[in-house]
Amino acid sequence: MSRLDATDLAQRLGRQAEAVCRAYLSNGRKQGNYWQVGDVRNTAGRSMFVRLHDSAKGVAGKWSDPATGEHGDLLDVIRESLGLSDFADVAEEARRFLSLPRPEPGPHTGRPRRPTAPSGSSEAARRLWRMTQPITGSAAEAYLRKRGITDLRGTANLRFHPNCYWRPEGDGPTETWPAMIAAVTDLNGKVTGAHRTWLASDGSAKAPIDPPRKAMGDLLGNAVRFGEAQDVMAAGEGIETILSLRQAMPPMPMVSALSAGHLAAILFPADLRRLYIVRDNDPAGDGARDSLVGRARGAGIEAVTLSPMLGDFNEDLVMRGLAALRAEVRVQLAPEDVSRFMVLAA
Repeated sequence: MSRLDATDLAQRLGRQAEAVCRAYLSNGRKQGNYWQVGDVRNTAGRSMFVRLHDSAKGVAGKWSDPATGEHGDLLDVIRESLGLSDFADVAEEARRFLSLPRPEPGPHTGRPRRPTAPSGSSEAARRLWRMTQPITGSAAEAYLRKRGITDLRGTANLRFHPNCYWRPEGDGPTETWPAMIAAVTDLNGKVTGAHRTWLASDGSAKAPIDPPRKAMGDLLGNAVRFGEAQDVMAAGEGIETILSLRQAMPPMPMVSALSAGHLAAILFPADLRRLYIVRDNDPAGDGARDSLVGRARGAGIEAVTLSPMLGDFNEDLVMRGLAALRAEVRVQLAPEDVSRFMVLAA
């Protein structure tokens, strides 16, 4: 089959407009000859209208949102609802939905509807973040509860995407899965990147894909932040590890650097005086701790290591329980920090 351009793809999608809306705008519903939803990013509501059938007023698949002034076709719906940045990815997803073969290699003939951010860039991460919705009641919340993480106070940098695009590292079909999205920010709170954890549809586990986690954007020195850093802060690798530690002491500001290498390179807030380094019990964790201890001491910051009983603090939480985790952490804190940060969990 010859290569389809954007107009042809949009027309084909328009002939299946209701099916497209049910797949990518699942938070909406059919109202007569229209599909009604909050916005093109699949937010619940009634502001946006998608025409489901050709009529004198317009062709099927065209949509408009009077609240924002936005309008477009079903290719825009696919792009925005999935948080895609490259038109090639949008076209590939459209072909997958339409069960069309991949095009033969050749010059790119499609057209983006508007300038797109480079794949994996900070702008692409910010665009993805804008497509997310609150974590409450989502598969992401169910996933965290399965990991023993039930107190989600101060987790505004975690959100949910119901249909997040996933592409394998090598050749293979693209897929969409629910995902927990974490905002990576700099010291001023600006979003510089995003971390995606793809999940099973019910949140019972990570999605059966490899890898089930990926990060994008500017990560070096930045982190996923929970709470506003003051004179005391804890820093570790994984999101679940840090959230597990927060179950024991919710008031303490903490950051997840996402990997051992990035943990060693985190930037220090100006007022930081004591840094708790949340160690994973493996060689990479030991190396990150040693590097970060040296950097902290060189900056005049006291560095204290927090070590888990098992492989990491999430394993401790799941296998040993919250009471045992609190007891283990308590003896590793400076005495003044026990009363300051564990009083609510006593």
